[in-house]
Amino acid sequence: MLKLSLKQGEYLNIGDNIRVVYAGGAGNHIRLLVDAPRDVNIARNKTETNPERRKDTYYAEPGISREAQAEIKKILWNERMKAEAKRDAEKMKE
Repeated sequence: MLKLSLKQGEYLNIGDNIRVVYAGGAGNHIRLLVDAPRDVNIARNKTETNPERRKDTYYAEPGISREAQAEIKKILWNERMKAEAKRDAEKMKE
Protein backbone atom coordinates (compact mmCIF):
# COMPACT_ATOMS: atom_id res chain seq x y z
CA MET A 1 0.00 0.00 0.00
CA LEU A 2 1.27 3.46 -0.91
CA LYS A 3 0.49 6.41 1.36
CA LEU A 4 0.87 9.86 -0.18
CA SER A 5 0.61 13.40 1.04
CA LEU A 6 -0.51 15.81 -1.65
CA LYS A 7 -1.03 19.53 -1.74
CA GLN A 8 -4.01 21.05 -3.51
CA GLY A 9 -3.56 20.74 -7.27
CA GLU A 10 -0.98 17.97 -7.05
CA TYR A 11 -1.75 14.69 -8.70
CA LEU A 12 -0.66 11.11 -9.13
CA ASN A 13 -0.72 9.05 -12.27
CA ILE A 14 -1.83 5.43 -12.28
CA GLY A 15 -0.49 3.72 -15.35
CA ASP A 16 -0.46 5.72 -18.55
CA ASN A 17 -4.08 6.81 -18.66
CA ILE A 18 -5.40 7.53 -15.16
CA ARG A 19 -4.72 10.70 -13.18
CA VAL A 20 -6.03 11.44 -9.68
CA VAL A 21 -5.89 15.11 -8.67
CA TYR A 22 -6.23 16.33 -5.08
CA ALA A 23 -8.68 19.23 -5.35
CA GLY A 24 -8.67 20.21 -1.67
CA GLY A 25 -10.73 19.49 1.36
CA ALA A 26 -11.32 20.19 5.01
CA GLY A 27 -11.59 18.03 8.08
CA ASN A 28 -12.52 14.47 7.22
CA HIS A 29 -13.64 15.33 3.69
CA ILE A 30 -11.43 15.56 0.63
CA ARG A 31 -12.16 16.16 -3.03
CA LEU A 32 -10.47 14.06 -5.68
CA LEU A 33 -10.74 14.47 -9.42
CA VAL A 34 -10.28 11.25 -11.39
CA ASP A 35 -9.40 11.50 -15.07
CA ALA A 36 -9.70 8.07 -16.66
CA PRO A 37 -10.97 6.50 -19.87
CA ARG A 38 -14.69 5.72 -19.95
CA ASP A 39 -14.03 1.97 -20.04
CA VAL A 40 -12.35 2.07 -16.61
CA ASN A 41 -14.78 1.13 -13.85
CA ILE A 42 -14.49 3.56 -10.93
CA ALA A 43 -16.64 2.80 -7.90
CA ARG A 44 -16.97 4.64 -4.61
CA ASN A 45 -17.62 2.44 -1.61
CA LYS A 46 -17.84 3.23 2.08
CA THR A 47 -16.98 -0.26 3.27
CA GLU A 48 -14.48 -2.84 2.10
CA THR A 49 -16.31 -5.94 0.89
CA ASN A 50 -13.25 -8.17 1.18
CA PRO A 51 -12.68 -8.82 4.92
CA GLU A 52 -9.01 -9.58 4.34
CA ARG A 53 -8.46 -6.04 3.04
CA ARG A 54 -10.20 -4.35 5.99
CA LYS A 55 -7.98 -2.14 8.07
CA ASP A 56 -8.12 -4.36 11.15
CA THR A 57 -6.89 -7.40 9.20
CA TYR A 58 -4.59 -5.67 6.73
CA TYR A 59 -1.00 -6.83 6.51
CA ALA A 60 1.48 -4.55 4.84
CA GLU A 61 2.79 -5.65 1.48
CA PRO A 62 6.52 -6.31 1.18
CA GLY A 63 8.68 -3.25 0.66
CA ILE A 64 9.80 -2.22 -2.78
CA SER A 65 13.38 -2.54 -3.96
CA ARG A 66 15.92 0.26 -3.67
CA GLU A 67 16.03 0.46 -7.46
CA ALA A 68 12.26 1.04 -7.59
CA GLN A 69 12.50 3.65 -4.83
CA ALA A 70 15.24 5.45 -6.76
CA GLU A 71 13.14 5.39 -9.93
CA ILE A 72 10.12 6.78 -8.06
CA LYS A 73 12.25 9.58 -6.59
CA LYS A 74 13.56 10.43 -10.05
CA ILE A 75 10.04 10.54 -11.52
CA LEU A 76 8.75 12.71 -8.68
CA TRP A 77 11.73 15.07 -8.99
CA ASN A 78 11.15 15.43 -12.74
CA GLU A 79 7.46 16.16 -12.19
CA ARG A 80 8.31 18.75 -9.53
CA MET A 81 10.79 20.44 -11.87
CA LYS A 82 8.20 20.56 -14.67
CA ALA A 83 5.65 22.13 -12.31
CA GLU A 84 8.16 24.72 -11.08
CA ALA A 85 9.18 25.60 -14.64
CA LYS A 86 5.53 26.03 -15.56
CA ARG A 87 4.92 28.28 -12.54
CA ASP A 88 8.02 30.33 -13.38
CA ALA A 89 6.87 30.73 -16.99
CA GLU A 90 3.43 31.87 -15.84
CA LYS A 91 5.02 34.43 -13.47
CA MET A 92 7.17 35.79 -16.30
CA LYS A 93 4.00 36.37 -18.38
CA GLU A 94 2.49 38.53 -15.62
